[in-house]
Amino acid sequence: MNNSQQRGTERSRSRRAELIAIGRKLFADTSYDALSMDDIARHAGVAKGLIYYYFTSKRGYYLAIVEDSVAELVLRASATHDLPPAARVEHTVDGYLRYAQHHQAAYRAIVTGGVGFDAEVMAIRAGVREKLLVTIAQGAWGRSDLPLIARTALIGWLSSVEGVTLDWLGHQDHESREGPGGREGHEGLSRETVRSMLVRALGDTLRMIEDYEPACPAPARSP
Repeated sequence: MNNSQQRGTERSRSRRAELIAIGRKLFADTSYDALSMDDIARHAGVAKGLIYYYFTSKRGYYLAIVEDSVAELVLRASATHDLPPAARVEHTVDGYLRYAQHHQAAYRAIVTGGVGFDAEVMAIRAGVREKLLVTIAQGAWGRSDLPLIARTALIGWLSSVEGVTLDWLGHQDHESREGPGGREGHEGLSRETVRSMLVRALGDTLRMIEDYEPACPAPARSP
């Protein structure tokens, strides 16, 4: 590849990345069906054909955005290498919740499938789960290979995390519509409270795993 071709490739990658960044902002709190390609092109300030050139279709564009969002979600959840095991677990859960809180539409798409039952989005979701399993396993036990009992238990915990997070986001939406504090008795939970609940539940799961698989001891509780 000569210098001219290399510059052209770099410009193409940069332009594609810019379009994905714009799309992430557009879809951050807006569903897939709510935006047309004309809307997207207008917000991006580009011809609609340019989006088709890079992504083939609206669905292709959306999948690229979801994949980019997933990379950030996993990065936020896994940036814990220099922390002790208990702190890694807490940081992982907090990073996960922070991402969901600030990218609600993208998070819902990752967890629920986004465009109906979309096999490719579901495959992306499965990939997220696998990476989070590895993150938790490395944080708790310093290993990425999981005995079946540990994998099954952690998948159960991850499923509960998804359900709790979706419910938490739903109540945040409700509170924003009702005004500060929402209706009496319906105040939203803080991220710190949800994180604490999920970390405690993970601790219970890890201790249960240890009961069945002594080779996977639960990290010591935080003081």
